[in-house]
Amino acid sequence: MLTSLPNLLTLSRIVVIPLVVAAFYADGAWARWAACGLFVAAAVTDWFDGWLARQWNQVSAFGRFLDPIADKLLVAAVLFMLVAFDRVTPPSLLPALVILLREILVSGLREFLAEVRVGMPVTRLAKWKTAFQMLALPLLLVGEAGPAAWPVQQVGEIALWVAAALTMITGWDYLRAGLRHLKES
Repeated sequence: MLTSLPNLLTLSRIVVIPLVVAAFYADGAWARWAACGLFVAAAVTDWFDGWLARQWNQVSAFGRFLDPIADKLLVAAVLFMLVAFDRVTPPSLLPALVILLREILVSGLREFLAEVRVGMPVTRLAKWKTAFQMLALPLLLVGEAGPAAWPVQQVGEIALWVAAALTMITGWDYLRAGLRHLKES
């Protein structure tokens, strides 16, 4: 199943990470727009790979394992690079940190819960969190290279703060569920 189209789409999100990172080292607005385009294409594959896997009955253990990892690697790499290249204002370092910490927390919880054979489904609120992340990050990738009449950077940072707030809520929900199962086991 490794070579199924849904799994290849998931793998493509990992393959695109070095290209997005490389764009940070290139000068010019074209590099920012290229990074944005690559990120958006990867974000679309995130939705499309799961949809295809379900439609074509190609849901696999490999895909269920790799999909969240690919998502987290892509988001973490972009957040890290935005911070490293001073593409977010100092106050926006906080939501970036919150998002990264929540991803680590949820990964650890999922690993623990898998050991006790408890699934942790994605909630509707977590999907909204992802949507705000997927709005914020491309806007922040473009940043100052966006149209002068539009507050691209500011809208990106506001969306990042909204994503972080939702991240805290969903992280707390996942933590409570995990602690409940920890007490039971």
